[in-house]
Amino acid sequence: METFKETLVRRTREVEEIVTSYLPNEEGHQKTVLTAMNYSVLAGGKRLRPLLMQETYRLLGGNGQEIEPFMAAMEMIHTASLVHDDLPAMDGDEYRRGKKTTWVTFGEDMGILAGDALMIYAFETAAKAFSMTAHPDRVGKALEVLANKTGIYGMIGGQTVDVELTDKPIPADKLAFIYELKTGALLEASMMIGAILSGATKEQVDLVRHVASRLGLAFQIQDDILDVTSSTEVLGKPVMSDEKNHKTTYVTLFGLEKARERVKEVSLEAIGALKTLPPNDFLHELIKALITREK
Repeated sequence: METFKETLVRRTREVEEIVTSYLPNEEGHQKTVLTAMNYSVLAGGKRLRPLLMQETYRLLGGNGQEIEPFMAAMEMIHTASLVHDDLPAMDGDEYRRGKKTTWVTFGEDMGILAGDALMIYAFETAAKAFSMTAHPDRVGKALEVLANKTGIYGMIGGQTVDVELTDKPIPADKLAFIYELKTGALLEASMMIGAILSGATKEQVDLVRHVASRLGLAFQIQDDILDVTSSTEVLGKPVMSDEKNHKTTYVTLFGLEKARERVKEVSLEAIGALKTLPPNDFLHELIKALITREK
């Protein structure tokens, strides 16, 4: 019988194959931006969001292929946010996942264009699901969630407030807003889309959104903790980046011990809510592993 780690490796590899299958061919006069897009997506990562999307879909009875273009689209959007996050106008990071960041490798101009291209191509990819299902209404609803959680009322909205408050003290309520949108929104979208495409009830969709929001908060606070306790070799990106950029984090506001307590508290809320859904040992273990991760 497979251990959780063995299952995670296998499932992540399967997700990787799905995401890769939807990437564009590197050809034509615009080959440079296509190469930069693929470089960014293939630079590594946990594939957490498409994995959570697929697992939620299966948990609630989904068994079709229409989930796959949405899995790829989600990873493209997440990658686009990282590409832009690393730019000199934002965090100015030169390494991500142990590799040179996109703007360092291809230039700042191509870094901007690659992020833009991935964001648009994600929706082009997700729309392929219309021809893969007998329930196009579900695809339409999933696209609505994807757009909402990506845009000004989701990830980009959170990033806006984050950027505006760089070098400024951030009160706890605004920090919570940033975390909810910048990190939580795409996790919420991932699990909500999995539920919607499976044909879940509104109550079930709301429940997985709550689980994802708690996971997102714990995930981001753990990220803050790792920024001050880990190393570049383990983390795959520069540590003390928040301090370098004068960013307020949960750790700077409340201290390391309180941050660790909050991660535990929020993760228990997520796991508690998950117990009201059909049993799924892998999903339980995945959430625990993400919250206690070291990189």
